[in-house]
Amino acid sequence: MRSSTKITHAAKRKRGRPRAFITEEVLERVRGVFWAKGFAGASLDDLAEAAGLNRPSLYAAFGDKQDLYIATLKFYGERSIAQMDALMAMEEMPIEERVGRVYKAAIDMYTAPPTRPGCLIVSTATVESPTHPEIGKVAAGLLAAIEKSFEKGFAKSRLAKVPSPAERAHMAGAIMYAMSIRARLGARVADLRKFAADMIHVICR
Repeated sequence: MRSSTKITHAAKRKRGRPRAFITEEVLERVRGVFWAKGFAGASLDDLAEAAGLNRPSLYAAFGDKQDLYIATLKFYGERSIAQMDALMAMEEMPIEERVGRVYKAAIDMYTAPPTRPGCLIVSTATVESPTHPEIGKVAAGLLAAIEKSFEKGFAKSRLAKVPSPAERAHMAGAIMYAMSIRARLGARVADLRKFAADMIHVICR
């Protein structure tokens, strides 16, 4: 990982310079602040300190606080969905195992110490959506993409055609959101894993 000095130096280069690697590193750092404090609770000073950038550099690179949050949300969501797509596309693996691996990865993330943050989308974006419609729009798109990933996996399985892949995907997504809430409220990892296993039998029957 590059030091904060290098990040700050890179952020001050003239416009037009490539900075994709800076963007990824900064978003990874500020994600922890948004996860712990939410959009409203995260101050610009908190975010700048986590990013290793001064506030003017943060503004120049990402725009205002909402822009930074949305960029973080997309970074987190799109990376998670890409990993999920890869798992759900493993047709050589039974669909129950594919869904189980997705749920295991989600539980590991939702219960990560020290804050047991749950899902960034469910835990923080839903709170802001009524007053920040752009945040709601991005979050809704990511949740739809999660369900679409499930649907593609169910469509390439040997399960009965009823319920349909889309209907199974709605159930699978709802279970993920429920696990996020339970994790945030302090549910034990063992209990979350049992809940997931029980629900897989229902979804994949």
